[in-house]
Amino acid sequence: MQTKPPALVVMSRSSLEAHFDRPRLQRLSEVVALDDPFWTDELDTPQARARLARAEVLVTSWGAPALTPSRLDAAPRLRAVMHAAGSVRELVGADVWRRGIRVTSAADANAVPVAEYTLAAIIFAGKKAPFLAADRERAYGGWGSVSGYGDLSNFERTVGLVGFSRIGRRVVEMLKVISGTECLVADPYADPEEVARAGARLVTLDEMLPQVHVLSLHAPELAETRHLIGAEQLRRLPDFATVVNTARGSLVDADALAAECRSGRLFAILDVTDPEPLPVDSQLRQVANVMVTPHIAGSLGTEIGRLTDHVLDELSRWASRRPLQAEITEEHWALGLSA
Repeated sequence: MQTKPPALVVMSRSSLEAHFDRPRLQRLSEVVALDDPFWTDELDTPQARARLARAEVLVTSWGAPALTPSRLDAAPRLRAVMHAAGSVRELVGADVWRRGIRVTSAADANAVPVAEYTLAAIIFAGKKAPFLAADRERAYGGWGSVSGYGDLSNFERTVGLVGFSRIGRRVVEMLKVISGTECLVADPYADPEEVARAGARLVTLDEMLPQVHVLSLHAPELAETRHLIGAEQLRRLPDFATVVNTARGSLVDADALAAECRSGRLFAILDVTDPEPLPVDSQLRQVANVMVTPHIAGSLGTEIGRLTDHVLDELSRWASRRPLQAEITEEHWALGLSA
């Protein structure tokens, strides 16, 4: 009979409670060996180091401390890290792969609610619904009283996606539910044939900007993507276009976006900002053409169970030496594709 690999759950207490109800904890115990204590939110006390020394696999999530070289030195038996959340960028570094440790993430599962939120934002952007709802003078006056918002339509619209990430791909597929929508993708790493199979057309960012009614951002947060959408790019968008950002706040120059929205020319639906949360004196807080939500697009509430199930499935595959479905390689990590 095969011995179950020793595991340690590493995450904040609130994450532990969100991820593991009784049935999911029972399923975890059927796949791996859980010593007492089976959970920790730190890796530096003698007790945590003793547990870390025995662990062959870590199940991590929000609140897990970074796996620094010194912590990895304390885990000589470690063979895998199963992350029950999205990005592993702040959790692991190149030293993990140098030691032959395998890494997986639940980013695919976390992409589901983000893509759903994005689709809803795009549909609302077509009708300018959030901005009309906030317009007390015209919100209840009937459609005939509306002006200054552009064409309130979701038919024969062009949507541009910056980044063909796992979320971007889902959004492309979901956009098929909107009749007559053309979808453009700007991503220097994307395969044109793969983009076409998903239902979109690959173009450059410069080609995309003047054509889109909605610009939706799905690029990773890297030094080279900071302010990818700045004043120059925003100026090239058509009048009444809407910027949707569910990726990273740093992708957009917030001051430039606030200026364009304040002028009445552009609109924005932002689930992420830079900084986050927005300071009280941020211009984005003062502009009627901007809707900001508090980073709620990702998995929350019962949606977290989807992430747990994803990791439990992956953990079962790993324990039984079957191929992993969501492995993060060092190349993925370097390109920000683990986000």
